[in-house]
Amino acid sequence: MNLPRLLPLAVIAVSISWAALADRLLIDVIENSPANTSDGIPRPLRGQHMEQVRQHYGEPVRRLAPVGDPPITRWDYDRYTVYFENQTVLRSVVKQSPR
Repeated sequence: MNLPRLLPLAVIAVSISWAALADRLLIDVIENSPANTSDGIPRPLRGQHMEQVRQHYGEPVRRLAPVGDPPITRWDYDRYTVYFENQTVLRSVVKQSPR
């Protein structure tokens, strides 16, 4: 067999399978994310103002300074992280428990 010819094909095949696995794992995490309800993990909704979030959910454990243009700010709570653009919630992300 001609090893130099087969090696690039093997590398490509392995790379594709790793990418497919990573996509599947990400989809599993998204599908298994707790509901944004009182039965799950209540968290801020897209479009809420920073002040509304602070009043309803309390002070975050940690606030990171705004970065970029438009400024993106991150607030960390115990069970989730909230991302803001300017003063508006972009997304709330549930923290994954260690495996």
